[in-house]
Amino acid sequence: MATKIFVNLPVKDLNQSVAFFTKLGFSFNAQFTNEDATCMVISEDIYVMLLVEKFFKTFTKKEIADTGRTTEVIVCLSADSRAQVDELVDKAFAAGATESNFTTDQGFMYGRSFQDLDGHLWEIMYMDANAIQQG
Repeated sequence: MATKIFVNLPVKDLNQSVAFFTKLGFSFNAQFTNEDATCMVISEDIYVMLLVEKFFKTFTKKEIADTGRTTEVIVCLSADSRAQVDELVDKAFAAGATESNFTTDQGFMYGRSFQDLDGHLWEIMYMDANAIQQG
């Protein structure tokens, strides 16, 4: 069974994407960074490879999704609290993200979302583990 996840996302401008995600508080692994790609660290076991579109195309024969018209993936990350959801999404908007029109508040589960600079959809969710265990 796999123990780590690497999400690969195409980006138009690597430097802009790095600046955007740095403002959200993410770091990057310099060992896997060059002019074509960077490795964004989400956690000890989760990474997002931001790949310049030309380089991304070397991994697939399919067209890259037009994120202005279609959704290719929704990346959902967990947060430790409702406040952390709001903090991260608000930072994303301040850094240039756009609205993706998804908010959920079911008491035990709270989430918001945004589109990054390349139109990729990100959800930030908090789930109260105590409420889930009682349910």
